[in-house]
Amino acid sequence: MQLPEPRAFLRRHWPLATLVGGALLALLWGMLWPVRGDSHELALEVRRGQDAPAVVRLTLGVEDVLLLRNGTGAPLVFGPVRLAPGGEFRLPVEEAGERDIPCPALPGGVLRVHVVPMPDPGLDRLRWRLDRLGHAVRTMPLQGPE
Repeated sequence: MQLPEPRAFLRRHWPLATLVGGALLALLWGMLWPVRGDSHELALEVRRGQDAPAVVRLTLGVEDVLLLRNGTGAPLVFGPVRLAPGGEFRLPVEEAGERDIPCPALPGGVLRVHVVPMPDPGLDRLRWRLDRLGHAVRTMPLQGPE
């Protein structure tokens, strides 16, 4: 059996070749493009009657400051800090790992802060980007039709 000439194969199957080439370029971009963020802060607003996440994930060098906002209308205790209504508290992190911070206003009374190091170029960075995309899709606010 004789294999077709590559040019003839690409000419015949150009939509598939374009799709595969675009997918390979997207994977290469996800693996090598530097990780940057507009702000180093990840905002977490605690409101009365609204569920707040029990686990927050931060990445060193990208989102390495947790910005906690008190939207409950009452004083809020967050670890050793007491926040006034409408107050903000910035918690910078410098090391990877997990920390449990007591916060009675959250479900379970504890906020787990999971800090991961900045991913290296290659599969680690691609995995990190796909994980962030999945998290963004899972935590999208639900809005019904008007």
